[in-house]
Amino acid sequence: MAADWSDIEIALIIEDYFSMLRSELAGESYNKTFHRRSLLPLLTNRSEGSIEFKHQNISAVLAKLGQPFIVGYLPRYNYQKVLEDKVLDYLIGHKDIENEFRIFSEKEVIAPAEVQFDNLLVEGPEIKEIKEPWMSYNRNPIKVNYLEREQNNRDLGMKGEELVLDFEKWELRRIGKGKLADTVRWIAKEEGDGAGFDILSKYSNGKDKYVEVKTTKLSKEAPFYFTQNELLFSKDHSKDYHLFRLFNFEKDAKMFTKIGSLDSICISIPVTYRGYF
Repeated sequence: MAADWSDIEIALIIEDYFSMLRSELAGESYNKTFHRRSLLPLLTNRSEGSIEFKHQNISAVLAKLGQPFIVGYLPRYNYQKVLEDKVLDYLIGHKDIENEFRIFSEKEVIAPAEVQFDNLLVEGPEIKEIKEPWMSYNRNPIKVNYLEREQNNRDLGMKGEELVLDFEKWELRRIGKGKLADTVRWIAKEEGDGAGFDILSKYSNGKDKYVEVKTTKLSKEAPFYFTQNELLFSKDHSKDYHLFRLFNFEKDAKMFTKIGSLDSICISIPVTYRGYF
């Protein structure tokens, strides 16, 4: 059995991770394999696989904190609490990175060119059991949730919804339902965000289909955020409520869908509370 990572090893791999993350956020190329192999001589009896796994753990810490993470290192939440503490220490000591997170979440989005609708849909992630320290208290030094701010980026949201709108019309026309395609409505644009869903589409039999679109530039495992209004509407219309999750939006846009109430298709964590006196 491999020995626990020492404080020095954890500090080294966190420094390496954030070096890659900064390059990614800036749109600069870098080589993950080169980074892993450069770390090996500095660690004690570690493999490239163990380094990659630890990088994925760091992605999970950042996702929990509501911050961007490296797209190629998908979050793995079964990490030790000491890793979270060390990542927090890094963020406290490198406050400049928050500006990079802010730019990532707020900048104008480049819509993907020539999306092939017949290759857009992929299999969605399975619901995984998330163990502690997911629900543990943390001293997050970054007060803004930049993952949520990215999702609420109006430019990103509008472009994602427009792509799904076109996809739904394309799908209906593909099966010979052109008249139904002409009735698909972009509710969020026409009426605002208070309806509890974004697009009123149609099944092939003409029945209403409620579509909620959540878009990110990150991977499909990135957390998404929903309102109480969206949750309640999805519960009232669970059989016809469809989450369309667009990811890797700027580079190689893909999408998966889930049907049902929002609290049944994912692990939902309450992040704010309302108090009364």
